[in-house]
Amino acid sequence: MITKRIIPCLDVKEDKVVKGVQFKNHKIVGSILDLAERYSNDGADELVFYDISASTKGSIVNREWVSKIAEVINIPFCVAGGIKTLDDAKEILNLGADKISINTPALVNPKLIKELSDEFGSQCVVIGMDVKIIDNEAYLFAKTGNEKTAYSTDILASNWLVKVQELGAGEVVINAMGQDGVQQGYDIDLLQTLEKFCSIPMIASGGAGGPQDFIDVFKKTNVDGALAASIFHRNKFSIGEIKEVLKYNEINIRI
Repeated sequence: MITKRIIPCLDVKEDKVVKGVQFKNHKIVGSILDLAERYSNDGADELVFYDISASTKGSIVNREWVSKIAEVINIPFCVAGGIKTLDDAKEILNLGADKISINTPALVNPKLIKELSDEFGSQCVVIGMDVKIIDNEAYLFAKTGNEKTAYSTDILASNWLVKVQELGAGEVVINAMGQDGVQQGYDIDLLQTLEKFCSIPMIASGGAGGPQDFIDVFKKTNVDGALAASIFHRNKFSIGEIKEVLKYNEINIRI
């Protein structure tokens, strides 16, 4: 049986971890290295770092903190933010990251997915999908690191999901934009719809507010992992507490 993953998500802006609600009103919640070390020690299966300003500013994640993260944690971590070329990805991976995640750059240049997969292996290539329901359809959004730059691509999430798999993506993160930061549960309906089109690991993101939300997403969908931010940043629950509840509910997780 596949072990389900609990994955704290750290949004980074100007080298600080921040958190907003539905991609707005971001507030500083702590130090990158302090939170990374804390979550690693608390039992996180892996970490994801999103430089939320990189893609909107045309820059790339700060290499300095990427290398420092590799020094203080001993679990896999993924980095996203403005990675637009093979050289960008190579540099981030060489600094210690286990995976790179791309969103807007993939939408602008889909061939980048195949290039990355061919060069580094599909296991290193994660596709982030920021999804919003409009008129009962799930559409992709780009440049979501800033509410002023975010825009709808008019691409259906299901169609994009099929395409990125064909191009060699090894994993997808489905971020339900309407649920982001509100702590009212993952978008189960969206995940159930998209998993029909997915044959690679799928990670749920957006909406975790308590243990029941993790139980629901793992019992009601086939996702391989669940991203969460606010619930951990605000010390509502620890990763260890979430895992104990999941274990009690017979969900296969790593203790």
